[in-house]
Amino acid sequence: MARRYNGNMNGERYLGNTSRKEVHDLDNEKTGKNECQIDEIIAAKHDKPYTTLTAAHDDGYGDCAYCLPK
Repeated sequence: MARRYNGNMNGERYLGNTSRKEVHDLDNEKTGKNECQIDEIIAAKHDKPYTTLTAAHDDGYGDCAYCLPK
């Protein structure tokens, strides 16, 4: 999909879901029915922007199984 400029996002690559403590990579977003759900996270105001994956991990966020698979 694409990076977002709405909600708390300002074009950052990584979006933390504050509700689930999960981080998503918007450059590798998966848009299937039960996958990333980025627009819904932003609409619910659970979005926290990160410029690096390390910063999200340092804040205790785990990787999304879809856009950041191991």
